[in-house]
Amino acid sequence: MKKRFYIETYGCQMNEYDSELLSGILINAGYSFSADPEEADLILLNTCSVRDHAEQKIHSRLGELKQIKDRHPQLKIGLLGCMAQNVRDEILTNKPYVDLILGPDAYRNILEHLQSTEKHAIDTKLSKYEVYEDLFPARKSGINAWISISRGCDKFCSYCIVPYTRGRERSRKVSGILTEARKAVEQGFVEITLLGQNVNSYRDDEKSFPDLLRALAEKVSGIRRIRYISPHPQDVDAALMQVHAEYKPLIANHIHLPLQSGSNSVLAAMNRSYTREHYLKRVEMIRQYVPDMGISTDIIVGFPGEGDRDFRDTLDIMRQVRYDSAFTFKYSPRPHTKAIKLQDDVSDTQKTERLLELIALQKEHTLQRFRAMIGKELDILVESGSKRRPEEMMGRTSCGKVVVFPKANYLPGDLIRRRITNARGVTLISRENVEE
Repeated sequence: MKKRFYIETYGCQMNEYDSELLSGILINAGYSFSADPEEADLILLNTCSVRDHAEQKIHSRLGELKQIKDRHPQLKIGLLGCMAQNVRDEILTNKPYVDLILGPDAYRNILEHLQSTEKHAIDTKLSKYEVYEDLFPARKSGINAWISISRGCDKFCSYCIVPYTRGRERSRKVSGILTEARKAVEQGFVEITLLGQNVNSYRDDEKSFPDLLRALAEKVSGIRRIRYISPHPQDVDAALMQVHAEYKPLIANHIHLPLQSGSNSVLAAMNRSYTREHYLKRVEMIRQYVPDMGISTDIIVGFPGEGDRDFRDTLDIMRQVRYDSAFTFKYSPRPHTKAIKLQDDVSDTQKTERLLELIALQKEHTLQRFRAMIGKELDILVESGSKRRPEEMMGRTSCGKVVVFPKANYLPGDLIRRRITNARGVTLISRENVEE
C-alpha cells in the first residue's frame, strides 16, 4: 500500500512552489497525496519566519499535530523551510516529536532523510548552488503555474531574515526555466508567475531578467499571461519596462514595487539601497512606458526610529503614486537580523494607529483606481466560479484586478473581453459582454 503524505504551506509564493516541488519528489517516489492529516503517514509543514505571528501560528499547529501522532505513533512529522533553518534548536528541545527538520536547500534529499534511522533527520545547510534544476513540481489545479527562477537574497535589508534562512542569491538557467514553462503549458496551465526574492536581480551568464521575459514570450507557445514577483526598486530599469511595453498584454501590466517606507532616514536604516526620490523616478519611468500599469506595494510602519514626520513622508508617497493595492504591516523585531540591535522605540499603540491611518488612505486610493476602470473594455483571464455567488464567475485583468461576471459557457483559462460596469471594494464588476 502506498504511503500517504499531507502538506501545509505557510508564507510566500516561493513556499507554495517549494511545496509543489516536494510533492513532485514524493509522488515520483511512490507516495500519494492525502487531503486529511489523520490519514497520512507523513505530515509536512512548510514554514515561514518573516514575521513573528507566522512562527507562533506554526508552533500552535505543531502542538495539534502531536495529538495526531499520539494516536498514530508511526506517523512522521516534518518541519521544513525558513523556520527549520531559523529555530532548529528550539524545535529539537521543545518539540522532540518532530522527526524531520529540513531547510529550504535540503528538499532534493528528503527521501534519503525519511529513510534515516536517526531519531531526528536534520539538514539545514545552506547551499551556494542548489536551484532544484531538473526537478518538476506536482502543481495544484488552476490556471497559474509558479516557476522559481532564483533562490536566496543578497540585499540584506536590516529587518529581513530571508538571506539568513534562504542563503545567498543564485539563478537558474534560462533553458531550465523554458523547459519548465513548456511542461506547465502541456499540463494545461495558461499563466505563469516567475518567483524570486528579487526577480530583477536574475542573471544567467550574460542573460538578464528582461532577456528571460523576452525568451519566455517568444519561445513558449500557449502562455496567455506572464507575471512575476517581486522586483527590487533599485534594479527596475528601462530595459525591463521596454519589454513590458513590447510584449503587452502577454506580459501583464502589473508590477509589485515594495516601498517599505517613504522616509529617506528610515530607508537608510532599513538598508533598502534607494531613496524616496529614486523610487518616485522609477514610478514615473514605469508609467511613461506603460501608462496603465497597475502598481502594488509593501509598506512597514513603526520601524525603529520612525517619527511622525517619517510616517507622513510615507503617506506623501502613497498620495503621489496612488497604488492599486498595498500589503501593510507593523514592524516586529526578528532574531538574527541587523534591526534586532535597534531600539524598538515606536510603541505598539503608535504602530497600530499609523497602520490604521495608512490602511484607510490605501482603501481610498484603491477605490479611486478601481472606479477609474468603470466603462473600460478589458481582457479577463477566467479563473473559476465565484466563491460567494454560484451564479457568477471570476477572473483577473492584466493589471491583476479581480473581476466578477455572470456565469456563462466560460472555462478556466479562457481569455474573454468584457466591459466593467461597477467597482466594489477590491473587486470589479462586469455585467456587459463585449462582442468580438
